[in-house]
Amino acid sequence: MRFVVVTGMSGGGKSTALKMLEDAGFYCVDNLPVSLIEKFMELISMPASEVSKVALGLDVRADQSFEDATRILTQLKDKGHSFEILFMEADENTLIKRYKETRRVHPLAVDGRVEEGVRRERQVLETIRKAADYVMDSSHLLTRELKEELDRIFVNNEEYNSLMVTVMSFGFKHGIPVDADLVFDVRFLPNPYYIEGLKVQTGNDKAVQDYVMGFAESQQFMDKLVDMVQFLLPNYVKEGKYSLVIAIGCTGGKHRSVTLANELYHRLVNKGHYGIKIHHRDVKG
Repeated sequence: MRFVVVTGMSGGGKSTALKMLEDAGFYCVDNLPVSLIEKFMELISMPASEVSKVALGLDVRADQSFEDATRILTQLKDKGHSFEILFMEADENTLIKRYKETRRVHPLAVDGRVEEGVRRERQVLETIRKAADYVMDSSHLLTRELKEELDRIFVNNEEYNSLMVTVMSFGFKHGIPVDADLVFDVRFLPNPYYIEGLKVQTGNDKAVQDYVMGFAESQQFMDKLVDMVQFLLPNYVKEGKYSLVIAIGCTGGKHRSVTLANELYHRLVNKGHYGIKIHHRDVKG
């Protein structure tokens, strides 16, 4: 039997992940009282049970101690029960934004301040986050992309290193992305903006791509960048990093940066056990 405990930050995507696992054939139970976790696992693991895949949702509640859930899970491991932990999270700004959009009350925001509730919850969940088999950051994930990542782990049974890489193009005139971990400036390359017929196109169009990648400097830069990123990724995983944003910028964020971001994405995708996505921040700006 495959038993998955789905937990994480409130607003991090736990409920969405549970629904997707249910669609993938998992028997899902959400918000089970902590005191019933052990009994539920024993019942669902009985030889007569016809259930082969189970997902149990656990979250922070104001009326019960999450430390009890962590303690019970540890005891179950010690007794030989096998299960995996999927921890869903997002950065603080994203969590606060999601709460304010839905106008929900955070379970740990006793004074009504979402910010304080998020910080308190992160402290409460620190232990189980460290024990998690998979940590998935939904800050920049579309619903489709989240499903793809869950399918990789729980449907296709692929190895997963809990690192989500976002390759992002941007324009310096619009500002450097605040969440960027690595920033690369490609304004040293010739600008298609000044070439007749290319100004109105973007780095998603073949003509612009052929122009930008037609320079030896572009090929050399990309080779060196891929080599460096491939060196960095396993070291970031080793240090416990779960989200990496690689930002590539040009003047307006429509031509050179988009082309090179696409090229980097295509060279990295399916080359490791990492989640990877592409995002063009300013291509329509």
